[in-house]
Amino acid sequence: MRSVALVLFLILFATPLIASEIDQSFVRAADASMAKMMGGMDIKASGDVDRDFVAMMVPHHRAAIEMAALELQYGHDIQLKRLAQEIIVTQQDEITAMRLAIGEVGEPHEH
Repeated sequence: MRSVALVLFLILFATPLIASEIDQSFVRAADASMAKMMGGMDIKASGDVDRDFVAMMVPHHRAAIEMAALELQYGHDIQLKRLAQEIIVTQQDEITAMRLAIGEVGEPHEH
């Protein structure tokens, strides 16, 4: 009887606490990603609109990749996980295309 009570206690109280901790971990990581993105997008204008566009869009796309990775790590919905995988691939491809369009090749530099 005691073990049944323990199992019921864990189901009723521990599971929501664990879920809440996971949600908080997700929110903290998402907030950190957003803060990093906003800092990366805060550029000094170079006078070259194309370069400035890429300089601001790359951190934006990297944040999308990080957020998608968080969905893969913490999410549960299969459809959203598939979408997150697509986001990672397409956003990385777009980063590469933008950098190539302005003549940047090789590893990107962090701002």
